[in-house]
Parts: sequence; structure tokens; C-alpha cells
Amino acid sequence: MQHSATPYEERLTAPRSWWLISLLVGVSFALILFPFGTLPILGGLVGGTAASAVVASAYGSPRIRVVGDSLIAGEAKIPVSALGESEVLDPEEARAWRTHKADVRAFLLLRAYIPRALRVIVTDPDDPTPYLYLSTREPERLAAAIEAARAANAPSAPENRA
Repeated sequence: MQHSATPYEERLTAPRSWWLISLLVGVSFALILFPFGTLPILGGLVGGTAASAVVASAYGSPRIRVVGDSLIAGEAKIPVSALGESEVLDPEEARAWRTHKADVRAFLLLRAYIPRALRVIVTDPDDPTPYLYLSTREPERLAAAIEAARAANAPSAPENRA
């Protein structure tokens, strides 16, 4: 097994504003508990902030990686040999592919706070998934990494000798 010439790894982290929102959720909990005294206020602030920060962190935890001969997107692991051409989607086209152009059989690793995406055709005849929709901040780099992994892991053609 050969390794990809262009390794790729990206974590789909939540935007910074979500961490501010986590703090505001904590403040909201503190205000709800205001009539009960100082200790409940502090508990609401800490507990509400922590709970919403855990949710933001979990939602932003999926990674997209190209490792060796595989594309790993969240929990899915797909051999690059089962993938066809990639299409880089600008924000408008990405929105179309996650709404009216979407196929219910597609694999979506979707994060609405990431406006761009990569759509990769699945060529495996035994797989009913028509394509992968991957939210990514660097779709060109991901497409290049998939192509490099496919080229690095392609079987060598026999030489013609006359």
C-alpha cells in the first residue's frame, strides 16, 4: 500500500461566534436562576456555558482526511478507487446541491457554516450512493489530494515491449 502524495486533513470546526453564543447561553441560564441566589446564578452560568460549548465542539468535530488509499469523511471510509471526478462547489452551487439538486441517497458531511463544498462522484457499482457532498474550507486542495491518492494507488500499467 502506497501513501498519498498530497496528504489532506481538515477539521470542520465551528466558527468563533458559536463560542460567544455558548457564553450567552450560560448568561441566559444565570439570568433564569437569578431569583434563587448567587450559587445558582454561578451554576447556571458555568453549566449553561459548558453544555452549549460541548454541543458546539461536538458539531464541529468531524474531520475529512485523505490517508493512503482512502478518503475518511466523518465516520465514512471510502477507498479512492471507488471515487470518480470531483466538482468544487462555490457557495451558490453548494447551496443548490444541499437543497433542490440533492439526491436522498447521497452521503452528506454538511456543515451550514462552511459555505463551500466538494461533490465527489461514487463509481463503485455495488454502492447505491451516487456522490459525496463534503463541506470543506479548501475544496480545491481536497480534490487535489483525492486525485493524488488515486494516482499513487492506481495499479501500474504493464509495459509494452516490442
